[in-house]
Amino acid sequence: MQVSVENVGSLGRKLTVRIPAARLEDTVRSRVVEMGRSARIKGFRPGKVPTRVIEQRFGAQIRGEALSELIGSTFQEAVTSENLRPAVQPSIATSGRPENGEIEYTATFEVMPEIGPVDVSALEITRQVSGVEEADIDEMIETLRLQRRSWNPVERGAQAGDMVLCEFSAQAADARYPEAGSDRIGTIIGSNALFKELEDALVGHKAGDAFEVDLDFPAGFRIAALAGKSARASFSIVRVQEPQLPALDEAFIAAFGVSEGGMAKFREDVRANLERELAAALGARLKAAAVEKLVDAHASLELPQGMIENEARQLAQRAAGEGKPPMAHEPFMASARRRVAGGVLLAEIARQNDVRIDSRRVADALSAIASTYEEPDQVVELYTRDPQLMSGLQSRVLEDQVIDWIAAHARVSEHRMSFSEVMRPGA
Repeated sequence: MQVSVENVGSLGRKLTVRIPAARLEDTVRSRVVEMGRSARIKGFRPGKVPTRVIEQRFGAQIRGEALSELIGSTFQEAVTSENLRPAVQPSIATSGRPENGEIEYTATFEVMPEIGPVDVSALEITRQVSGVEEADIDEMIETLRLQRRSWNPVERGAQAGDMVLCEFSAQAADARYPEAGSDRIGTIIGSNALFKELEDALVGHKAGDAFEVDLDFPAGFRIAALAGKSARASFSIVRVQEPQLPALDEAFIAAFGVSEGGMAKFREDVRANLERELAAALGARLKAAAVEKLVDAHASLELPQGMIENEARQLAQRAAGEGKPPMAHEPFMASARRRVAGGVLLAEIARQNDVRIDSRRVADALSAIASTYEEPDQVVELYTRDPQLMSGLQSRVLEDQVIDWIAAHARVSEHRMSFSEVMRPGA
C-alpha cells in the first residue's frame, strides 16, 4: 500500500492511497464462492449455484461492498501510519477500477488541531456547593402529594388553587375566537397556565355563572388570533373543583414502594433521591463553569469546520423538535463552536494527562440511571447490549473525570447555595 498526504489549509488533509488490485479481486472471489454455497436461486440446488451465475446476479453488489470495506480498512491503516487524527468522516473519491495493477482513492478530511500543553492552573472556577435539608424533604413530599391530589366539585365561587372548566370566546377588533360558538378551556387558578389576568377574572365565579370581561392578551398567548390583542372575553363556568391532598398514611407511602419502615424509611428514600438529583445538578454546574473558563482561555483555537457545522445542525434539529423539519443551522454556529471547543479541549486534557475511564464510575452512573426506572435490571441490560448507548455513557463519565481533574488543578472557590437555588433553572 502506498500513501501520500497533501495539506489543504491548516487542518484539511488530502490522503491518496494506492492498494494492489489483487487484494480486491481476492476478496471478491472468496465472497462469490461463499455466496454460491448459501444462495437460493430458482433452477439450482442449494449450494450448487455456478460461480458465473453468482457473478452475473450479484457481482456488482459484491464488488461494491468489498471495495467499500477495503477502503475503510486501508484508510485506518493509512491515518495510523501517517499519525493523523481525523476530526470528521472523510470524503472518498475513486473510480474503483484497477490501473497498472492498483486501485487508487483519495480521502479528504479535517484533522484535530495540535493544541499543545493545556495549562489549567490559572483558571479561576467557582464550585457551587449545597446540601439537602429537612425542609427540602418536606417540600418534596408536599410536591408528591400535589401530584396525587384528587379534585372534588364545589358549589362556591372559584378561588386560588381551584380547577375551573369553562366555555370561552373572545372578540377582538379584527378577529373572533373561535369564529363561531365557544371553546372549552380549563386551568388551575394561580398556575398561570393561561395568564394571570384571565385566571384572576375567574375568581369568585361558580358553576353556571356567565359573564364578560375586557382582557389584554399577552403576545405569547397560545391562541394566535388573540395574541397581543385587547378583546372582550365571554365565560360560562362549567365546573369548579377544589383539590384534596392525600393523607400521609401507609397507603400513600406504599405507592412509592415503601412497604416497611414507615415514614422514616420514606423520608430516607426521598432524601436519597434528592441527593442524587443535587449531585447531578452540582456536577453539571461545575462542568459548565469549567468549560466556559477553558474555552475563553483558548478563544483563538482553530477548530475543524466540519465538526462545528455538524454540531450546529444537531442543535438546530433539537430546537425544531423531534420529527419536525430542521431549522437553518447558521444561527447556531456560535454556540456550536463553543460546544465543539469544549469537547476538543476536554479530550485533549484527558489525552495529555492520561485520564482514563474509571469502570467503577461507569457502573455507578449506569446504576443511577437505571434506578429511575421501574425495571432497573432491564435498563442495565439494554446499555450492556447496546454499544452506542454504552459508548455515550462512557464518554460522559470520562468528561466528568476530566472536570474533576481540572477542579483539582485550577484555582477553585466555593459558593454555597440552597437546594432550591441549585435546582432552579437559570439560577
